[in-house]
Parts: sequence; C-alpha cells; structure tokens
Amino acid sequence: MSVEARRDVFQAIADPTRRQIINLIAYQSMNLNAIADNFSISRPAVSQHIKVLIECGMVSVRQEGRERFCEAKLDTLKEVAGWVDQYRQFWNTQFDSLDHYLNRIQNNTQSDQ
Repeated sequence: MSVEARRDVFQAIADPTRRQIINLIAYQSMNLNAIADNFSISRPAVSQHIKVLIECGMVSVRQEGRERFCEAKLDTLKEVAGWVDQYRQFWNTQFDSLDHYLNRIQNNTQSDQ
C-alpha cells in the first residue's frame, strides 16, 4: 500500500499534536522552529507530524531563504465536515422522531386526565 493510499485528513486530525499544529498555523504561517517551540517533544518529532500533515494535504511548506514556513490548507477539512454532516442529519431525524413521539405520549396522557 502506498503512502498516498493510506494518508487522509482523518489520520491528520486523529493525533492531538497534529491538531495543535493545525491550530497554530491556521491563521499565520510559521517556520518549523517556531512550531517546535510550542511543544515539549523533539524538533524531529514535530517534523514527522508535519510530514504526515503534508502527506494528508493539510499543510504546505514554502521555502523563504534558509527557512521553511508551514501553511495550513484548511479546505481539506471539508471532507471531515461532509462526513460528520451525514451523521448530524441522521441524529437530527432521530431526535425529531423522538420529540414527536414524546409529544404524542404527553398529549395522550393529558387527554386521559
């Protein structure tokens, strides 16, 4: 199985450190050292997380002189939003049905009194 086949946005957001990295660079690009300064793990470990984010399409890196800046590609989160939305619709329908059922029971109980 190739790396492309097994990396997706869900893998990117599954790890808390990667979610924190995404939060850090969501509104401004940061160089690798600035990102690493926010964590108690090694710089190579942060680089590995960034590598996964790049492979998942959530981060791009641009070179400026000797520095590499990471930028978030948040449009990839649309895939997650779409996946979650199908379940949100399902549960909204279920709760609406429950609400109608409870209202019917309540009305029947009140009319029996």
